[in-house]
Amino acid sequence: MGLEVRPIAPEQLRPWMEAVETAFGEDVTDEGFERFRAILEPERVLAAFDGQVIVGGGAAFSFQLTVPGGRLGAGGVTAVGMLPTHRRRGLLRQMMVRQLADIRVAGEPLAVLWASEGNIYQRFGYGLASLNGSIEIARERAVFRRPADWSGDVRLVDADTAAGGFPPIYAQVAARTPGFYGRDDNWWRKRTLADPESWRRGMSRKFFCLLERAGTPAAYAMYRIKDEWDDIGSKSALHVVEWMAVDPAATQDIWRYLFSVDLMARTTSRLGPIDHPLLLMLDEPRRLQMRVGDGLWLRIVDVEAALAGREYAADGELVIDLADDLMPDCAGRWRIVASGGRAEVARTDRPADLRLDTTDLAAIYLGGFTVGQLSRAARGEELTAGAAERADRLFATPTRPWCPEIF
Repeated sequence: MGLEVRPIAPEQLRPWMEAVETAFGEDVTDEGFERFRAILEPERVLAAFDGQVIVGGGAAFSFQLTVPGGRLGAGGVTAVGMLPTHRRRGLLRQMMVRQLADIRVAGEPLAVLWASEGNIYQRFGYGLASLNGSIEIARERAVFRRPADWSGDVRLVDADTAAGGFPPIYAQVAARTPGFYGRDDNWWRKRTLADPESWRRGMSRKFFCLLERAGTPAAYAMYRIKDEWDDIGSKSALHVVEWMAVDPAATQDIWRYLFSVDLMARTTSRLGPIDHPLLLMLDEPRRLQMRVGDGLWLRIVDVEAALAGREYAADGELVIDLADDLMPDCAGRWRIVASGGRAEVARTDRPADLRLDTTDLAAIYLGGFTVGQLSRAARGEELTAGAAERADRLFATPTRPWCPEIF
């Protein structure tokens, strides 16, 4: 009957998940299936079929993504995989084209994902939009330059208390940080705060700590402990899963707590901001051993809505000649006229100032990179003298993008 990509019926959700997890070399448990089903949107699930057999697929979440100066709808692409028996047969391309079209029909001008391999998704117009910084530091080297009095009180809490205290902190950080997506109560309980045995991978249960000031939540952290001892003593590590703080004092307090947990030899953290505040808070920033990795990948699906939906740091005008082989409706010349922080965006016949492809536009959209950086990487083309500097003034952001959770 041939190869085809199409939505699934409700009873096909389990075989769809089994096919996708097999592509990643994972098994599907009853508990894992129910947990994932609780946050999935079945109408946004696509499957690749070989006849009547599901051989792969992908899905999308309906996100509200923080962009510079506001929020926009975004399709959060997830669970993309094909069985090894059905790779290199055009199914992935067919599915990605269908999914991007569906995202646009849903009225979402953006698509975002975490890439298993970046070279896969750049073929479909996704560009590297943010970076993440991982750290690892020996406990005795985690010394602050300027010790300060505690601004609040830290206590360990259970998941139910965390479900009430953590979201307001996250919401404050999300409102000002491009790359964050909104979490509802179901997402918090079934995803962020969940702690199934299969997620521990040899580490402890998930611990939740909350910093409060006069009863008001100001910071939180979730962490696990990897227990390890030798004849001398503890070599255990505290692994930070996620942390958030509403201000610098709360940031220092929550990290002071994390660095002070007894019997830990080192502290590690993944999925942190690239401009991590600890770099300027600690006596020896080199001891953080920061490693930079790719973070959120972004795809412009509706150019006019995406460009008009973000804020601009300067007044000015710019014409971009955009190349997009996969979505011809996005290609062509677009004129941006920014004033007072917002912009009018429309197609134009005027001469272009910059020539970019859709991955280039994605890289500068959240403020993760500049046109100047693209130029140094032999990407993009300045067609009008000074256009790159003008673009960087327009697209500048006060906060570097950061996405703290893989979805």
